[in-house]
Parts: sequence; C-alpha cells; structure tokens
Amino acid sequence: MKTTAAAPFKFCTRLTLTEVTGRKAFNITELLEGIKAADDAVIYHHTHRFIKQSHHLVPEGANDFAYWVANTVQADKLGEELTSIDIVRYNSLADIRGAFVEVLERHLAENPGPGRTVATGREFHFMRAIRFSLPTECSAVDYESFIDCLRNVSASSLYLHVFEARLRPPYGVDDFSHWFRTNFNDETVGREISRLDPYSYTLESLRRRIIRIIERRLPEVKNA
Repeated sequence: MKTTAAAPFKFCTRLTLTEVTGRKAFNITELLEGIKAADDAVIYHHTHRFIKQSHHLVPEGANDFAYWVANTVQADKLGEELTSIDIVRYNSLADIRGAFVEVLERHLAENPGPGRTVATGREFHFMRAIRFSLPTECSAVDYESFIDCLRNVSASSLYLHVFEARLRPPYGVDDFSHWFRTNFNDETVGREISRLDPYSYTLESLRRRIIRIIERRLPEVKNA
C-alpha cells in the first residue's frame, strides 16, 4: 500500500465575522419570508454557529429559528419540529433552507391567521456569517504526520475540515476521508471517518475518535 501522499494535506483554520442584515421577523410569517429570502451565509449562521461556540459540549441539534419560535413566540410544537430538523442529512445549505421552509409552510397552512406577533425588542434578527479560511503551518504527507497535525491544530481547523467541508463540493464529504481515499486508496479509514456523525460529538471527542481510527489502521498499513 502507498504510504506517502502525492498531495499533502494542508490544514487550514477558519475565522468568522458576523454581519447584521437589517432584516427582522416579528411573527412566523415574517420568519418564513426571511428564510426564503436568506442567502447561504444567513442560513449557515443560524444553523451552524452553535456547534463551534459549544465545542466543549455535545451539540443538541438546536438552531436559532427553533429557539426563537419556542422561547419567544412560544409556539412549542412548531419549535420542536424545527429543532428536529437533522441538518447532517442535507448536503447543501439550500437543502437545509428548504427543510425549514417546508416545516413553516405546513404550520401556516394548518394554522391560518396572523398568529402571535412579538413586541419590539423580541423580534428575530437575521444575521450573516462571513467566513474565511487561513492556512496553518501543519501539513501531512503520511498517516503519522496526519495524526501529529490533528493532535495540534485548533478546534476551528477541525470544524472547518469536518463540518464546513460537507457543505462544499464534493457535497457531503469531509476533507479527511476524502484525502485518505484519494491519496492512499484507503477505503477503511475513509469509510470509518465519513460514517461518523460529527453532530453527536464535541469537537474534542471527535478529534480523539478520528485519531483512534487512524492509529488502529496504522499497523495494517505498515505491514501491507
């Protein structure tokens, strides 16, 4: 088995700036209209930012839309439906947007009328995430150097290569499994990493889990 990569894995990290869009929602209808009009950066901010902010905790699948509906509008059933949207199932932000639109449209069809309008100061503010990727000094050419890099890069780097990678071509594929498959034809590592549900781990426990997968594979690679 090939043990040195033709293309080194260059670890990057991420920075995010939050931009106020100026759009607001005071009720469910306006929330739906805002989501329909939102670009990918807005959808990303309201569905993914909590993962990075809570990287020491296991994510619970929450999103800003569901939180506002349940806690401010106090539409508990709808809030539960929005919370239950499993964003890991979707390979693009457009698909995630569509899932929220579908739930909200169904709710409004089943509950005609203006519904509750919240007071000024409790409205939903649509925000946009402006993302940047920056190179780090870590570069891997084989299994050992990949493990060393993965141990030392920041949680932001891990987040970029696992979570954000799934939302860009090739959609639904993290950078790590893609590298092992394309450079080493290692379907074992590629399959085990790609099958992980990253939303079920903290970022640090995810880091440890991926390292264990590669370490377990290492003796087989050396003896091949």
